[in-house]
Amino acid sequence: MRNHFHLVVETPNANLVAGMRWLLSTYTIRLNHRQKLFGHVFSGRYKAINVDASGTGYLRTACDYVHLNPVRARLMGSEERLLAYPWSSLLWYLAAPAQRPGWLRVDRLMGEHGVGEDTPAGRKEFERRLEQRRRAESDESEWKPLRRGWFLGSEEFKAKLLERMAGQLGEHHSGQLRHESAAAKGERIILTELKRVKWRDADLARQPKTHPQKLAMATRLRRETTLTIREIADRLRMGSWKSLNNKLYLAGRLKDKAPAHKKAKK
Repeated sequence: MRNHFHLVVETPNANLVAGMRWLLSTYTIRLNHRQKLFGHVFSGRYKAINVDASGTGYLRTACDYVHLNPVRARLMGSEERLLAYPWSSLLWYLAAPAQRPGWLRVDRLMGEHGVGEDTPAGRKEFERRLEQRRRAESDESEWKPLRRGWFLGSEEFKAKLLERMAGQLGEHHSGQLRHESAAAKGERIILTELKRVKWRDADLARQPKTHPQKLAMATRLRRETTLTIREIADRLRMGSWKSLNNKLYLAGRLKDKAPAHKKAKK
């Protein structure tokens, strides 16, 4: 693109940050040296989106988004083949295996497009399918997770990511990601508390709004997550968030005023 690039990369290790730091700094150093320039080339932090590559079509969506991006950006004429865009990896997908970079893997994406073999006929079919998708009316909602979201995959994939990232999010992560992480942590706390008091989720609606166990859950959610009072009141079926806020305040005051138990002298 004119002012940014897209990269679909898979790493077996948790080293994306180190890898991107090397890539961006090395490119900057070499570009400045070649063009006799100095200073920053890239502004701001890169945006990373986690992609479910389990063979359910999400990898294809991400790669197709990248391969078709020159068309959406109007960097190509309507009669030009996708292959004509010089800054795309599609050129190497359609090349013979011996002519490709060693780091480029094509079999998984071709497989998700229904192309079983990396042969001249298979590569031609792969190009035909991409061109066909280019001409079809695109569903913009399909691209929304890639443009605005932080992951692309199933709800199960999302839950696993949130569990893995619990307690590791910082200010540089999006507000949406931090909020969803807090919600996932809240659900784990609620599940633990329900199990402790031998309730089911449906019991939250059946039990009184002021039940001591529900108040205890709300207190823990308020203390251990960043969920709002309104979200906690809605989730625990405790009525008005203002009423819950008052109850939590009074409970805290009573706890602070409770006399400390002294040890009996022998």
